Amino acid sequence: MGLIKAIDIAASGMAAQRARVNVISMNLANANTTRTASGGPYRRKTVVFETSAIPESFEEAMKNAEDGQAVYGVKVKGIVPVSGEFKKVFDPAHPDADKEGYVYLPNVNLVQEMVSLLNANRGYEANAAAVRTAKSMALRALDLFR
Repeated sequence: MGLIKAIDIAASGMAAQRARVNVISMNLANANTTRTASGGPYRRKTVVFETSAIPESFEEAMKNAEDGQAVYGVKVKGIVPVSGEFKKVFDPAHPDADKEGYVYLPNVNLVQEMVSLLNANRGYEANAAAVRTAKSMALRALDLFR
């Protein structure tokens, strides 16, 4: 596997983690949203990843078909709502309270979201480090030919 493929794989990981950070940020921003366009409280969302083949030239595709060695990265398959109970809080003065005075709050746990955000950030940093390493290796290889 060449250095360009390594960079492509790390770049796909960076794009996936960026999407994850965006969804987590949306969850944090809507942690107290009690009414959405669909009528109920905001429902926490999560990102689903899947493997995806890294684009390759025809020559590489033929070689990989013989060897059975395909190169895969990651991509976002979708953003899905997470099922779970809403928090029920007694607040009869709230405009979204039901007849009994209860308000349903989103199923967003701030601590869990912050941990997920740190995890996504670390994943992004790890992929960025892989890109830097591949770049450094390519520059060192060029220096050998000078």
